[in-house]
Amino acid sequence: MAATKGECRVDSHEVDVVVIGLGPGGEDLAGKLAKAGLEVVGVERRLVGGECPYWGCIPSKMVIRAADSVAEAHRTPTIGGATTVQPDFSLVARRIREEATDSWDDTVAADRLTDSGATLVRGSARLDGPRTVVVGEQRFTARRGVVLNTGTRPAILPIDGLDGTPYWTNHEILETEEAPASLAVIGGGPIGAELAQAFSRFGTTVHVIEHGPRIVGPEEPEASAVLTEVFEHEGITVHTDAETQRVEHSDADGFTLHLGDGTTVSVEKLLLAAGRTSNLDGLGLDTVGVDTDGRSVPVDDHMRVTDGLWAIGDVAGKGAFTHVSMYQSAIAARDILGEDGPPADYRALPHVTFTDPEIGSVGLTEKAARDAGLRIRVGVTDLSASSRGFVHGPGSDGVIKVVEDVDRGVLVGATAVGPSGGEVLGALAIAVRGEVPVDTLLHSIWAYPTFHRAIESALGDLHDPDQEASS
Repeated sequence: MAATKGECRVDSHEVDVVVIGLGPGGEDLAGKLAKAGLEVVGVERRLVGGECPYWGCIPSKMVIRAADSVAEAHRTPTIGGATTVQPDFSLVARRIREEATDSWDDTVAADRLTDSGATLVRGSARLDGPRTVVVGEQRFTARRGVVLNTGTRPAILPIDGLDGTPYWTNHEILETEEAPASLAVIGGGPIGAELAQAFSRFGTTVHVIEHGPRIVGPEEPEASAVLTEVFEHEGITVHTDAETQRVEHSDADGFTLHLGDGTTVSVEKLLLAAGRTSNLDGLGLDTVGVDTDGRSVPVDDHMRVTDGLWAIGDVAGKGAFTHVSMYQSAIAARDILGEDGPPADYRALPHVTFTDPEIGSVGLTEKAARDAGLRIRVGVTDLSASSRGFVHGPGSDGVIKVVEDVDRGVLVGATAVGPSGGEVLGALAIAVRGEVPVDTLLHSIWAYPTFHRAIESALGDLHDPDQEASS
């Protein structure tokens, strides 16, 4: 039907499913459903693949891998002989462009999606009632429903003087071709800590400014303590309980940060890494009767929001990790296709902060377990004191901590901090997920000399005669 004068023509389409947001989970889900024979439209306003391959997981880990290789070379004189290291950030900057992002071109990912049989629509989408999505002048009615996977963006703090300055987020810092002479990082969480250490190892003078009492605050205190000591040893200045009250900038002098305790920090560049903001604004959730807290969308254990509406990924509020998004994609796909399968279970959700040492965690921290009312015991061991730590020498800083639910005799949480913390985490994640009895773990054979063998020592510490179960 032709539009009358003064009206905007809207092209209407009927499909099976519309997926809004094609980050890792959304792209995966759209492809799965299309390959299963459904008529699927995937909507993306930026790059197919989302944050992870372009500004998140992959390019950041390439910088970290390069920085770690520089640090390891610096350790050589103490254990293997003389060496000279001249860091060159241009090498990793080129690698990011050539291998990770293809200069921020999503052609490969877009082709992968359309080759699966899904239709790609570029633009910003909004809900306009149940099972209805509007993108520009196109209206899609989804017979089975709509999936939200709109992700997050860097949180911009309301700091006096910040607006209008050329501050960096995780986008700009991973697009830079040069390591700055000096850098202030506002936020000591995983993103801030990882990039602070990586750029420090390329010769940048780094200040980390953390509002809370310690960096990587959600992790176990022991993990924070290890990393803080490493940072200080490497020359990274850590400001805790620090509030940035005002920012000044000039082209000649860079940034000056005025902290609440009267301290000033002057640097060339400023990175904001103080959390993420969910992309829920302007999405039209009110048109389907969904009320949110602005941070996430309420979902059930099959990723359903309401009848005909699902949410996966960061906006589902179960963890802002690629692996969580992919896990939820599989659950939503089964639900949409009417297939049987287990519901979502986050008791053994693993995550890794890729600092050096790495921090791998799964399940509940000691505090979270106590807050949940569990009667617990904890076991802790110093990784550097293990045989493998002794052999490894410099850079073996770390700790393994396990949290036992005494009434059930199983682990409910664990943390592995060390050179291979993320890999050691694998055994601990399986133990928590499978509810393997602590007695079974204690009487297992742990390969020697490995970092993961220190798990045995942490388990032994659980049953220290001086330790009683407590809640």
